[in-house]
Parts: sequence; C-alpha cells; structure tokens
Amino acid sequence: MVEVADSITVHKVSTCSSCGSSLKDIAPAGYRKRRVFDLPPIKVNVEEHRAEEKLCPHCGHLNKASFPDCITQPAQYGPRIKAILTYLNAYQLLPYERTSELFYDLFGIELATSTIVNTNRACFEALKHTEEKIKDKITASAVVHFDETGLYTEGSRWWLHVASTKYLTYYTAHPKRGKAATEDIDILPNFNGTAVHDSWNTYFGYDCSHALCNSHHLRELEGITEFYGQKWSKEMADLLLKIKETVDIKRPVANKLEQEEIGSFKERYDTIIADGLGQNPPARLRDGPKKRGRIKQSKAKNLLDRLKVHWRETLAFMYNFSIPFDKGQAERDIRMMKVQQKISGTFRSVDGAKTFCRIRGYISTVRKNSLSVIDAIQAAFEGNPFIVPAES
Repeated sequence: MVEVADSITVHKVSTCSSCGSSLKDIAPAGYRKRRVFDLPPIKVNVEEHRAEEKLCPHCGHLNKASFPDCITQPAQYGPRIKAILTYLNAYQLLPYERTSELFYDLFGIELATSTIVNTNRACFEALKHTEEKIKDKITASAVVHFDETGLYTEGSRWWLHVASTKYLTYYTAHPKRGKAATEDIDILPNFNGTAVHDSWNTYFGYDCSHALCNSHHLRELEGITEFYGQKWSKEMADLLLKIKETVDIKRPVANKLEQEEIGSFKERYDTIIADGLGQNPPARLRDGPKKRGRIKQSKAKNLLDRLKVHWRETLAFMYNFSIPFDKGQAERDIRMMKVQQKISGTFRSVDGAKTFCRIRGYISTVRKNSLSVIDAIQAAFEGNPFIVPAES
C-alpha cells in the first residue's frame, strides 16, 4: 500500500439490498479500500527539436541554432529506448529476434536486427574510456581473481578472459588462452597484488603474489578419494575446510591467526603431503630409448606435487585474511557469459564478441555497486557513464 493512490475509482451503492430503497442521495458512511498496482499503456513519446534560424537585420547573415550533440539525425531513437534495447540483448540475453518482438508487443515499435546491432556498437564506443578506467583500477587492486573459459566466435574456439574484484569486472575475448593473451590484455604484466587463480601455468609466469583456488583442490581431492580410495585426500580436504572455518570465525575480530594455530595447521598439512607421497611414489623410468616430455603421473601424484610446491599459494588465505579461500568471484562473473553461449551458440563476428564483453563488464561493475542497470546504460548513451569506484 502507498499513502496516496494515483487515481481513485468509487464503486457506489444505488439501492438497499434489503428493502430496495433508493440510496443515490445518501452520503456514504465509509469506504472499504483495495489497491490495484498495474502499468498504464506504454506509449512512445515523440519530442520534436527545432533549431531557430534568424536573419540579422543589420548585416543580412543567417544565424542557425545548434542541435544538442546527441541529436544527429532527422529521426532517431532516444537514450532510454537505446538503453532498454542494450539491456534486453546484452544483459537479459534475449536474441535479436526476440528483442525485436518484445519491443513491438510492448511499445508498438518495429525494429530491424541491424538497429539492435548498431545500438550495441554505439554503447560499445560510449564505454571505451570507462572500460579503460575499470582495467586500470583492477590492475591497481590488492587482490584480483582471474579465470578463462571457451568462447566460440565465427565458428572457431576463442577464449573469454575475466579479471575481477568485489566491485569491478573486466572481460575480453582473445583467440589464445595463454601468455599471448595475458600480454595483450596487459593487466598481469603490470599487476603487483595477489592473483587468485586455478594454477594455470601462464599465471605463474608473472612476478605478482599468487593464491590458488581451493574449491578446485576440494573437487580434485574428492575425485581421488572416490576413485582411488586414498586416505590422505580426505584428510587434506577436511584440513582445508577446517582452516577456512577457523579463518571465517576469526575474521570479524582479527586480521590473522595466532602463530600457534598457523604452525599447527602447517605441520598437519606437511604430514598429509608426506603420507600422500608415500602412497604415490614417483613413476619409474622405463627401459629403452628416452622419450621427450615429462613422465606421465597419476592425478593423485600431480596434485600432491602441486600442493607441496605451492603450499604458500594454497594456504595464502590462512596467512592473509584479505585473500579468499577460492576464486569464486571470477567463476560467478564468468557464469552468465557461459549462459550466453548456451543461448546463442557462437558470436557471428569478432566485433560482436568484443562489443558484448565490454558492455557486460560495465553491467557487471554496475551491478556490483548496487545500481540500476538500465539507468547506467542510459547514462552511457548520454555521455555520462557510471563513475568507477576506487577499490578499498
């Protein structure tokens, strides 16, 4: 209920339901109220802009007023319609045809696919400097989550890369997954904070600090417990979860664990690794001619080696409470991009993929800062996009 309704409809009593007497001239003793919330019929507003022309009576010069910079055509759509178009297509992931159908059903406007494409391109251009600011602030952040996933463009496999924080998201599409991509993206080469990732070797090629995703470790440990029946993997999973529980309890009142707790957890970690290596000795060299490359090992041995070599990165969340247990932020940020692939299958062009990534990065950043997505897109079309916040 609201204090004042926009309109009031009175349902009158004309006759007595008991004796049939006329009650038309009787004042009502009171009212029972019910409210109906609904949308009025939506009608597109057409605003005509007229630029004056005045002839100077002294010199005869014809003076012409200027139109606003955003009005460039004899007839065009305004920023609100453009914002809703981009919102439906790039955020709600409606395909072009369904977006066009919805606009006709709601607003009585017939749209060609090219209109939606051109609107998204205009949004892409309007967000160029905003994307650069997002990228710069991510690069300057203390902790950043990194991830990548397959992205099909023009029928070929590309890669979607994401770098994100609690308040910022940067996406880009690239034909490569490894160093060629990270160098072109140009965040990691200049990054001095902690990179949270899933141990992809490319990330370790950079001199920043690193933290590994323990959700990945838990899934691998569960698989080893289930398929190999090894005791150490269950013990390691339990230990990681116990450390996380302890950190979560202490975080509201402290910024680190006591040294005794850290020492105890680390000792237990080392013991489990030693037990696991005892159950998974190194693979023996085969007789005969040597083969190039690494000797193939079991999944259990590979994971043990990683946990032993990268113990500091695995337990980073224990030593520094600002570092998360996993890279869940990046996985959440990449999830909706995977939904887009399920809906549309592939991007028709490289430009389309890059346009989508820039717009979605802006939308994700807006959402993380609890703002209206449609209003923020409209502000971009009006030349006043959302101001990217500084990372705390």
